[in-house]
Amino acid sequence: MRVLSALALASALALPLSSPALAQDAPAPLLNVTGIGTVEAAPDMASLSIGVTTQGETAVAALAANSAAMEAVMARLATAGVEARDMQTSNLSVNPNWTGYDSGSPTISGYLAANMLTVTIRDLAGLGQVLDAAVQDGANTLNGLSFGFVNPGPLLDEARKEAVADARARAELLAAAAGVKLGRIVSISEGTASESPIPLYKAELAAAPVPVAGGEMNVEAAVTIFYEIVQ
Repeated sequence: MRVLSALALASALALPLSSPALAQDAPAPLLNVTGIGTVEAAPDMASLSIGVTTQGETAVAALAANSAAMEAVMARLATAGVEARDMQTSNLSVNPNWTGYDSGSPTISGYLAANMLTVTIRDLAGLGQVLDAAVQDGANTLNGLSFGFVNPGPLLDEARKEAVADARARAELLAAAAGVKLGRIVSISEGTASESPIPLYKAELAAAPVPVAGGEMNVEAAVTIFYEIVQ
């Protein structure tokens, strides 16, 4: 009995001594902010989707006519200064041309062949001439024109810096309004960067160089930062 009493007394004395070691500090409260950075710059390249659509009595005839027209278009683009590496076939199709749906007896009336070409233009000063050259030699389909940057890296880096600064300013404003102070940064994550679309000047394709306007583009970056809050 004395031995058991001694053991019980020793355990009772040991518990208070070990409890502080088992206690864990509560995690610091966090402040979560998202910053946005935007950089404006004039684009230095364009991507053009242009094509040739032809019709023939047979699929072979439609495709042959299409191939001849597309070869002429590509040759004219090369003459206009577009390099071979900047021309890529993006779609090629041959389909029957169905007619007679109104009568309830649709029939094949020849075939349609389409060949789309994606063209990268690195000299925007000659963009109008490139468009005109392509149309003169048979290109009769224009699916779209977009602008961009050959090397967007430096612009993105600048936008990232502005995003971090914007996040810091937001965090300081919120902390001051809440009557607390910012602590250390716990984590930083980056969102998806984006480039704003550019509205194009609409014009009819004519013998003169086609007027187009590149304007400016916005390169945007977003970052999310978690700060510890110091009470």
